Amino acid sequence: MSVVRAITRWTSFLFSTEKSLHRVSAALCNHHCHKKPSFTVFNIFPIMALSVKMNNGLSHPLVGYGTYKVGAIPASASDNTAKAVRPTAEVIKEVLEVGYRCFDCAEFYANEKGVGEALAASGIPRDQLFLISKCWNDTIYAGGAAVRKQVLQSLSDLQTEYIDLYLVHWPVPGKHIDAYLELEKLHGEGKIKSIGLSNYSIEDYEELKPHMTIKPVSNQFEVNPFLFRKNTIDYFQKEGLIIQSYRTLRQGKEMSNPTLVAIAAKYNRPVSQILGRWAVQQNIAYFPKSENRGRMIENMAVTDFELSAEDIATMNNMTTPENIAAFKELYEKCCARDTPLQENREGVKTSITYD
Repeated sequence: MSVVRAITRWTSFLFSTEKSLHRVSAALCNHHCHKKPSFTVFNIFPIMALSVKMNNGLSHPLVGYGTYKVGAIPASASDNTAKAVRPTAEVIKEVLEVGYRCFDCAEFYANEKGVGEALAASGIPRDQLFLISKCWNDTIYAGGAAVRKQVLQSLSDLQTEYIDLYLVHWPVPGKHIDAYLELEKLHGEGKIKSIGLSNYSIEDYEELKPHMTIKPVSNQFEVNPFLFRKNTIDYFQKEGLIIQSYRTLRQGKEMSNPTLVAIAAKYNRPVSQILGRWAVQQNIAYFPKSENRGRMIENMAVTDFELSAEDIATMNNMTTPENIAAFKELYEKCCARDTPLQENREGVKTSITYD
């Protein structure tokens, strides 16, 4: 825990220092030239310093930005009636300005080209970025050649020579192993630095293990206090995989939850930061998403305080049987989504480790 505290003190110092520099720069600029300062508040905020080592020796940031529904709404999204408010590149430009350097992308999100445009225009050196992408179910179902084609498309759209971490988005029955093996080939060619999984159950991983020659470094699935699958998390962490969480903020639906509000009041923090800190304090990567600049900044400010062991334990025990049942239905639906298997969910596992 001493390392975490050291990073926390250092990031807090730099954070407060840069805010002071920004105020001075803004004042000088307003006085002399009436233009905005050339740098932004979080340009030196070391969010990438808060990271963990993957099982291949490379570092993985614990805080990133989720790009789902940024500038584009996938046709088969659960809520596809929403409208994209701003162009992807415009949002990502602002995300970079406030200091995010890790981006969780995907073929399914249909916006990697806009992400790539913003990254290229930023001038930020490639080695200061951490890019994640995933191949979608229809591509996985189509086979290895389709997976390769999609990886090359992502490289082109993101305007990069390599992707730091590439995931199999869902364990499509009878197809996900071939997709993973194609990613191993692309890893050998240097197009992918690390390979990971997404939405894999323990049983899906056990099915893959006899076939793989390169161990995955991560597994991404929903993690929050309302869906904290401790046995699954413990299994993958013991296997040496980093857990990446999505819906960490529960899509904003639990910001008035009495338990979370009470914990937030103890630390004089918004509930969003309590949820983010809860994740990273347990070495779970956290990818919040907001198109509001203030909330972008708020969501990433999770490095300068710690939750007590008691509060962590409280939050770890908020999952209900109803939430587990909802997860079971979503898993069975999404493993076959956008493939010929979806009508009858052919081959989808109906008995896995749900907790």
